[in-house]
Amino acid sequence: MVEYFTDDKQKLDLYLDWTKKAKNIVITSHQNPDGDAFGSALGLWNYLKQFDIEKVTFISPTDYADFIAWMPGVPAIVVYDNKNKALANELIAEADLIFCTDFSSGSRMKDMKDAVLNSFSKKIIIDHHEQPESFGDLLYWNEHASSTCELIYQMIVKLGHESMIDLDVATCLYTGLLTDTGSFKYPATTPEVHNIAGKLLAKGVVPSSINRSLFDQNDFEKLQFLGYVLSKKMTYLPEYRVCYTSISEKELKKYNSKNGDTEGIVNYGLSIAGSVMSAIFIEKEGLIKISFRSVHDFSVADLARDYFEGGGHKNAAGGRSNLSLEETVQKFLTLLPYLKSQLELQPN
Repeated sequence: MVEYFTDDKQKLDLYLDWTKKAKNIVITSHQNPDGDAFGSALGLWNYLKQFDIEKVTFISPTDYADFIAWMPGVPAIVVYDNKNKALANELIAEADLIFCTDFSSGSRMKDMKDAVLNSFSKKIIIDHHEQPESFGDLLYWNEHASSTCELIYQMIVKLGHESMIDLDVATCLYTGLLTDTGSFKYPATTPEVHNIAGKLLAKGVVPSSINRSLFDQNDFEKLQFLGYVLSKKMTYLPEYRVCYTSISEKELKKYNSKNGDTEGIVNYGLSIAGSVMSAIFIEKEGLIKISFRSVHDFSVADLARDYFEGGGHKNAAGGRSNLSLEETVQKFLTLLPYLKSQLELQPN
């Protein structure tokens, strides 16, 4: 699906009218934000702050991990938690416009879902995930884009505001490009992605600084936890070309694991020669959070949608389960014989 409101004069005029009249704008992204979620939302926030708008607020549905806590604009974020819920609900209720970045399903806003969906504000969705829900009044959408940050950049340029991409905006957008392309190695890394990255560097972005902030600021306990998971918890099934990992809440507590410490672990499974799919199952707060990764034409988005209440991209998707950790893993394993022929067809 591809839909850009900027390509339709009537929709573009609506956007320009709404933003011109807006006094209170809210930006939000999905729960447990990653680099693209924060990069797109904060990039948009830093851009809109340059206009004559009374109030622009980024409300995050959940708290965020340390590896993205350095980004420009983070201190101003309102987290939708017990401390700030009343304030956040008030801001959402009074908003003229709500921008939803890097998600398309209301459930991705967790406890904030009802407040946003029941708001009378106009809603603009900017995203690159498959099969969007229809709660947006305007869409800037391309499921083939590398990241939502790529779309934010393109949207700003199409609106004639490239000069307003200052260093803060550029830093946020480059972060999302970098993380959602796996440091520019995933298939969605097109010539256009490198072209945009180059233009962001010209704004003053320092790649080595961003890379170090994202990837080289680990706690010692986090590295110990990673070593434990890789050595004790990862299982590879060569007959299916599948790797899976399961982590209990007890194990998270044992290693004092913080929000974001499990980010990226699922990718290690794909580094095994011949591996086609990797999955990780994480028990937390009575729910099993699942992340899937794959290569080539094997769609983990279909798997997540069909069996685990999720979705995403063809090669990167997520889901959840209300079963126990053991029952969820067993459910996954019982599916593998039915998927074997698809997995075997993939090239090495």
